[in-house]
Amino acid sequence: MKRGTIVRVSGPLVVAEGMTGARMYDVVYVSDYKLMGEIIELEGDLASIQVYEETGGIGPGDPVYPTGAPLSVELGPGMIEAIYDGVQRPLDKICAEAGDFITRGIHIPALDREKKWEFKPVVKKGELVEEGDALGEVQETTLVVHKIMVPPGIKGKVKEIRKGKFTVEDVVAVLDTAEGEREIAMMQKWPVRKMRPYKKKLPPYIPMATGQRVIDTFFPVAKGGTACVPGPFGSGKTVIQHQLAKWADAEIIVYIGCGERGNEMTDVLLEFPELKDPKSGEPLMKRTVLIANTSNMPVAAREASVYTGITIAEYFRDMGYSVALMADSTSRWAEAMREISGRLEEMPGEEGYPAYLGARIASFYERAGRVICLGKENREGALTVVGAVSPPGGDLADPVVQATLRVVKVFWSLEAKLAYRRHFPAISWLNSYSLYVDSVEKYISENIADDFFQLQAEAMRLLEEEAELEEIVRLVGVDALSPKDQMILEGARMIREDFLHQNAFHEVDTYTSLNKQYIMLRNIIYFYHRAQEAISKGIAVRDVMELDVVEAIARMKYVPEKDLAKIDKIRERIDEEIRSLIEAKGIREAVV
Repeated sequence: MKRGTIVRVSGPLVVAEGMTGARMYDVVYVSDYKLMGEIIELEGDLASIQVYEETGGIGPGDPVYPTGAPLSVELGPGMIEAIYDGVQRPLDKICAEAGDFITRGIHIPALDREKKWEFKPVVKKGELVEEGDALGEVQETTLVVHKIMVPPGIKGKVKEIRKGKFTVEDVVAVLDTAEGEREIAMMQKWPVRKMRPYKKKLPPYIPMATGQRVIDTFFPVAKGGTACVPGPFGSGKTVIQHQLAKWADAEIIVYIGCGERGNEMTDVLLEFPELKDPKSGEPLMKRTVLIANTSNMPVAAREASVYTGITIAEYFRDMGYSVALMADSTSRWAEAMREISGRLEEMPGEEGYPAYLGARIASFYERAGRVICLGKENREGALTVVGAVSPPGGDLADPVVQATLRVVKVFWSLEAKLAYRRHFPAISWLNSYSLYVDSVEKYISENIADDFFQLQAEAMRLLEEEAELEEIVRLVGVDALSPKDQMILEGARMIREDFLHQNAFHEVDTYTSLNKQYIMLRNIIYFYHRAQEAISKGIAVRDVMELDVVEAIARMKYVPEKDLAKIDKIRERIDEEIRSLIEAKGIREAVV
């Protein structure tokens, strides 16, 4: 293809002429600096290009070099433990070669071309294979076995299969296909804006345990589901994303820092190598891919970072893994869309966002799901997507929040007033919802307890009754309430403080298994019922709340998982202490 010529530069948007034959979303290299860009609009022989790097010093007359290929990611061994920027450049390699800042025009391949990986074939010569079938395996890290799969669109007979140590570019298999011989290397490329294919989408019904009590018990997300976490500045969105990345019941984690502050991404990059995987005891990085696109990086690369991350996540899903993707935050991505749209002089929609905002957000979340993967094995994989949204001033009427809520099935609403009261996670139990509760109910009833959601419904009823009583308490005070209503307030307070409140930085409280959550909630509800019985027999609310067992209930969250029997015995203590309280009252009345 012949090169084009720049006619206009407007920040990250460059317009070039002489681009006949170019296609939408093709990658080009702008000027002799070879800055990476992507065609986002075509009109005649004019192409509008969003450049993923700083465009200072570039002007009309500079050349544009087309590649004829769309923006793609390299998929193969070496992605786990990697830290990429938004267009999959390896930041650690850039740091070693060019220093702490990304040099303009630097091109380093995403996958190491020198490193050799031990390839173990799982098919034999002469075997028929189809798209998605595993040809062999590479032990990428101690936690991840990387399956080398037949790329989509290819099927045939194995003519040659090799064994030994190879680089990602070396040929490991040769297939006889209808179109002739095809050489297969360990690396394949895939356009980021194109969804990777699968055989069939399945309904999500297995809960993705996160270890966060307010999420797992009240607003669960299913494997292959979608969730969003909107909230104002300082309400704990990033900490929740970190907690999910650390503790979610997924085999592979892809974390995208999209337009976040540099210090927050630094925390992630420093914390993750130190964290231990709760199941294996190995470092968490051994099953994590990080994509860091900080707020001081070029704005256009934010959009690319989201697509890069989800394409990598789909690739691991195709191997049959359960993958969790955290995008923090999609608001920054939408702001990047708004800026580029403004420079293209497109007709603005609500609050200046482009009219296609909703369609772009929907197409991103639609790539989540639990699927039967390509291949004869019928592997099952799942991709769960959790996106943080940062609406200005915490306004949930923001177009990005509303467009997101139309497509996701779980809404964890973060509230500033809960954060100011130091209640974390600051997820509002009155505003949040999960549409997966009915889907996961059967699984939890069979694997945890059949009355799990009965307890959850009762706890939610208490919290709702507390919200109704709060207005009366503000007007006339607690003492004006009946003892029964006072106990409702105390029961709701115990649910809030002893169950929903969770310390992300406490070594035990940071993670709670579903079994422990069930026992904790059962104890609180059981205590509430026994307390109401005692009150109906004339015991004062204050006397009930001064029992020693109340302190034991408050400390349940700090009991390690291996000592769950200690929490289980609290019910016996509740019975004993309340019985003693009623007997003592009877004795006092008899004496009087």
